[in-house]
Amino acid sequence: MLSFPIQHKLSGFYFFYYSIVGTFMPYWSLYLEDQGFNYQEIGLLSSIAILTRFFAPFIWGWIADKSGKRMLLVRIATWMEACIWFLIFVIPNNFQSIALLMLIFSFFQNAILAQFEGVTLFWLADRRAELYGKVRKWGSIGFIVGVFSIGALLEIIPVSMLPIMLLCIAFLAFLWSFTIKEPSSAPSSQKKLEPLWPILKRPVVASFFIIEFFLLFSHAPFYSFYSNFLKQAEFSTTQIGFLWAVGVIAEIIMFAYANIFLTRFSWRTLVSWCLILTGLRWCIVGLFPTMFFVQFTAQTIHAFSFGLFHMIAMRIIFQNFSMRQQGRGQALYSTMWGLGVASGSILAGQYWDQLSGAVIFIIAGLAILPALLFIFGLPKVIQQN
Repeated sequence: MLSFPIQHKLSGFYFFYYSIVGTFMPYWSLYLEDQGFNYQEIGLLSSIAILTRFFAPFIWGWIADKSGKRMLLVRIATWMEACIWFLIFVIPNNFQSIALLMLIFSFFQNAILAQFEGVTLFWLADRRAELYGKVRKWGSIGFIVGVFSIGALLEIIPVSMLPIMLLCIAFLAFLWSFTIKEPSSAPSSQKKLEPLWPILKRPVVASFFIIEFFLLFSHAPFYSFYSNFLKQAEFSTTQIGFLWAVGVIAEIIMFAYANIFLTRFSWRTLVSWCLILTGLRWCIVGLFPTMFFVQFTAQTIHAFSFGLFHMIAMRIIFQNFSMRQQGRGQALYSTMWGLGVASGSILAGQYWDQLSGAVIFIIAGLAILPALLFIFGLPKVIQQN
């Protein structure tokens, strides 16, 4: 075991995990396009990669809360993830095979983050308000390293080599997971799980998860097609990687300074800001596709679109779900993420060629509006840690 303090070990795992995400998310659609898939197929494959969030998080959350072995699940999932990227060189290169691969990949991918978020919050215990942002920012740094390094590599090597890079990073994440023990403060195995329904009926919880769906639905064209959109506008892979990284740098800054917002404004006010700014973000992405500075500016809004919203989400889950419900609480957060992005990706892929990417992004900006109807379920007073 490495003798680092626990927050450094947690930070290291976030770094490797999000290096995978930073390698996969911006360039996977480019890989699929290189392999001969059309936009409708890419939209379907992107949605399949997210589809298992409808059920997988609950399976993993139930197992985690039932067994108490959260880190064991994380290790199994990272090992399987590495194996899956090896299999891509074995299976036939057709839609059905890649779809199956994405289904298996996302099933295990969904085991990692939701449970590791719970592990982190348990380990940080009473210092979670102080330390969570500092630990979590290393995931954002890992994303940036993945985006920049892979973007630069893809200038000199073919994008068909992407699965090899994913395999190597996943294996490093697997090795690092052994530095982290099960948190001693986490509940052990449970014979009978506490029911979730009484928690889900609370206005703050129900409203938040509905808002999350609309927010992530609007993110679908970004997560599935933003790289293709920029490529059509004749940006290089280095520029594409840089623009993805800008969003994550903004996210890191928000993680560092989120407490300034969280201690001065209510959740209702902050979530309203996140929604309005996100809608503005997608509209300007669609309206000015070829203007690098405008795309740069739009990416800085990721500080609110994801960074601040995620910090609020972690507080809502930890304050409303009991210690014995944390696995399933985190799983529900992942499920609503997947439901929003998957449904949006299918629709975006279906109409991308008919309407154009620019129009799709403007529609995504308008799709955020229904979420504003549910902000009144959130507290209008400042919430304590």
